Amino acid sequence: MAALIKTNFPIDKIRADFPILAEQIRNKPLVYLDNAASCQKPNAVIDRISHLYRHDYANIHRGVHTLSVRSTDQYEGAREAIKNFINAASSKEIIFVRGATEAINLVAQTYGKANLTAGDEILITAMEHHSNIVPWQMLCEQTGAQVKVAPINHAGELIYAEFEALLTAKTKLVSVAHMSNALGTINPVEKIIAAAHAKNIPVLLDGAQATPHMPVDVTALDCDFYVFSGHKLYGPSGIGVLYGKQALLEAMPPYQGGGDMIRTVSFEGSTFAGLPHKFEAGTPSIADVIGLGAAIDYLNTIGMQAIAEYEAELLAYATEQASKIKGLNIIGTAADKGAILSFVLDNPSA
Repeated sequence: MAALIKTNFPIDKIRADFPILAEQIRNKPLVYLDNAASCQKPNAVIDRISHLYRHDYANIHRGVHTLSVRSTDQYEGAREAIKNFINAASSKEIIFVRGATEAINLVAQTYGKANLTAGDEILITAMEHHSNIVPWQMLCEQTGAQVKVAPINHAGELIYAEFEALLTAKTKLVSVAHMSNALGTINPVEKIIAAAHAKNIPVLLDGAQATPHMPVDVTALDCDFYVFSGHKLYGPSGIGVLYGKQALLEAMPPYQGGGDMIRTVSFEGSTFAGLPHKFEAGTPSIADVIGLGAAIDYLNTIGMQAIAEYEAELLAYATEQASKIKGLNIIGTAADKGAILSFVLDNPSA
């Protein structure tokens, strides 16, 4: 393999960072190819979480004792690391949720409920993950709005002319995958955002697959919302991020009520905290947020551009080799594609 891959990438060192890859499955070294579903965790993440529970754990934002201060500093430090990772304008724009799925549901049930009515339309594509379909269908049942679906071609690429034709005065939100989890297609999101914004339509990008594979700059993209999950980014499961432009988030009502998202409480009524805490009710998943921060730090030491370049070479090699297998048909052959290789085999038992 070393002779086939030209990029100077420290793959042996990186492999050693993942303890699970030392496992034996049926007396053979583990080969794990299911990263599109969920990634394994490096020592940097495992050790950071272990250290928290061994030395620093306490509830955050609610105490002035040493452990609470340590945990709070690490939690908010992770928020700052994520802000920098996606180049958001402010840490107030980083909301911690359980994953990309909850982030999309949050936008649907706050921004969507407040801004969509009967006859309005939400525009998605035919390559979306269930988490970017079902929340909008549920919102439409509640409001009378409709989901419109832009088609894709045989290569798995968005048919942009048909997408643009569906972008009308009725469209109140566009929600598309930055990169498809099944096809690997990287959508022309800059073009999509520019076209939507020309009609004053906000855009949500599902970045669950994009963030592990390429540099992401939400300021340069100018998207209104961006969502991703920690577990696909070498961080813990059960944690994710919603990025939203500050003005939009400030105008949106809270998603859930409880502790830490309030400013004042009385039996007659309550007032809500400012961003980002307005959307983070209750005791959060403290260790998972800090673990996600460790995953971001780990990826930064490697470099997202270096990862993207290495994966491009792996994808080219894998595609070439897979194409030689009789009866194997690759699903998703977009010209602009990330490192996902899906296929069907005519006779797998042969």
